[in-house]
Amino acid sequence: MKTILRFLPITLALVMSFACAEDESVEAKKAKLEELKAQVVELNGNIRTLEAELMKLDPEFAKQNQKSVLITTADTHKERFEHFVEVTGSVLSKKNVSISSETAGQVLEIPAMEGMRVKKGEVLARIDAEVIQRNIDEVENSLSLANTLFEKQKRLWEQEIGTEVQYLEAKNRKEGLERSLASLKTQLDKSIVKAPFDGTVETVTVRLGELVQPGSPMFQFVGESDLFIEADISEAYVGVLGKGDSVRVSFPSIGKEIETRVSAIGAIINPNNRTFKVEVYLPQMDLVKPNMLAILDIKDYENPEAVVVPSKLVLSDNRGDYVFVVRDGKAIKTYVQRGKTFQQLTEILEGLSGDEKLVDKGFREVGDNFNVTIAQQ
Repeated sequence: MKTILRFLPITLALVMSFACAEDESVEAKKAKLEELKAQVVELNGNIRTLEAELMKLDPEFAKQNQKSVLITTADTHKERFEHFVEVTGSVLSKKNVSISSETAGQVLEIPAMEGMRVKKGEVLARIDAEVIQRNIDEVENSLSLANTLFEKQKRLWEQEIGTEVQYLEAKNRKEGLERSLASLKTQLDKSIVKAPFDGTVETVTVRLGELVQPGSPMFQFVGESDLFIEADISEAYVGVLGKGDSVRVSFPSIGKEIETRVSAIGAIINPNNRTFKVEVYLPQMDLVKPNMLAILDIKDYENPEAVVVPSKLVLSDNRGDYVFVVRDGKAIKTYVQRGKTFQQLTEILEGLSGDEKLVDKGFREVGDNFNVTIAQQ
């Protein structure tokens, strides 16, 4: 125990000595690090200053010292390019008619309602025809008597009894009553308003108990066959669009799309909006109804061997349109002649052959002759 206590002060002294030496070593290293960092900052500043001076004095040095821009590329190729005029149209029916009363009388019944779909011959309304029915009864009684008299007079005439005038008068009276009866029955039929064809009752303009006259409007009726699409086209396309041109039609409300054609082109320009009418043939389709919205893509241009590039890659300056072509690790500014554009694709008429690689991602960060590095895609 005494031996341990005798060496304790010596041990403490050695520990304290090593601790001081370690502290001095750490502080020295920190100081050395700060000194080196300051030197790096100073050297970098000197390098940047010298590079800037050289880039002003030597353009070739400036090109060689440009930083490489990381990009992706897009291939150009030849393909069929089609341009379409996109317009909004509406489904209409050639059987859009106004149904009016053909006889006078009070409206007794209106089975039809707005929006109702009916078949040809279904009753839409009934008009009071009591007076007509009474006239029919009277004429039928008179015709019965006239037939009897005519038959008797005919037999007498065949027996050469009586005069020819008596026979002709009896015949004329009978035939006149027959014509009157047919006319009254026709009027009776017209007191029942029927659907002229399969379709939909758009509007009902008559009310129960209302007194109508011949020609009074009663219903707006739209047939479900003979549908077509009508759209307004800018006058800029006069002479460009023609009858028979291809049309893609989509119906957003039902999610359907069809291929059809232009069936008619209007002959006049609307002075209010400077457009002309275009009619597009519409085949029979389920769920397509009159007044439904339709989106029309009418093809007005086609190039089977066009160089096509994404529209976003075509830039412009005071000289014209250009793209950046990747060649030998550099982005080369290449001027082109732009054609038509449709759905984010642009036709290139001149400047590209169709086998180039264009700067895609990063095209706004590069300039002419910039060094580029192509990223792995």
